[in-house]
Amino acid sequence: MTRPLVITDCDEVLMHMVVPFAEWVDAEHGVLFRMEDASFAGALKRKECGTPLEAAEVWPLLDGFFRAEMSRQHPIPGALAAMAAIAEQADIVVLTNVGPEHQQGRIDQLAAHGFHAPVIGSRGGKGEPVRRLIEEYRPSVAVFIDDLAGHHQSVAIEAPGVWRLHLVGEPAIADKIAPAKHAHARIDDWKEAQGWILARLAENIPAPAPEPV
Repeated sequence: MTRPLVITDCDEVLMHMVVPFAEWVDAEHGVLFRMEDASFAGALKRKECGTPLEAAEVWPLLDGFFRAEMSRQHPIPGALAAMAAIAEQADIVVLTNVGPEHQQGRIDQLAAHGFHAPVIGSRGGKGEPVRRLIEEYRPSVAVFIDDLAGHHQSVAIEAPGVWRLHLVGEPAIADKIAPAKHAHARIDDWKEAQGWILARLAENIPAPAPEPV
């Protein structure tokens, strides 16, 4: 019998990202990060005039951060302990939208904190890579964890039998992000999240099909 599979995001799920990123862009690029709603790009503004950055300016900043500043990140409280407990029951894959070029950096970053798991540096919606992982692992049951609602929608379409947990581990932004309507649960505390995930693994049944729209 195949083992269960847990597919987890990294930034704001396993590792703090927006706070160290905000400190870096302020100090090094004269950019303020003030997240007032769920828009990441809209939160970036020039310090001298307050105008928002153009969309084309956002990825170069993120690329620079992931290329040289990942050491600024630190684990979300309870995340890695929860992953260790879950790993006793399930395979774990980290599916993170840093792109293939930063995949090894993410592997090294997590390994430095004692967490070792396959890492996929993807781009775009996560539904298709989740579907491919399900086809590869053929798990008895699967759980997907992410902080972004759009990825839960993508997974609901491409891999509807996967349980979906919406988790925003960064308190600075958690209250600004509404629960993802395509997730089965919203839990921002890892102790509670661990219990929910292990319960899904113990039940060992696929997620219910989404209701018709």
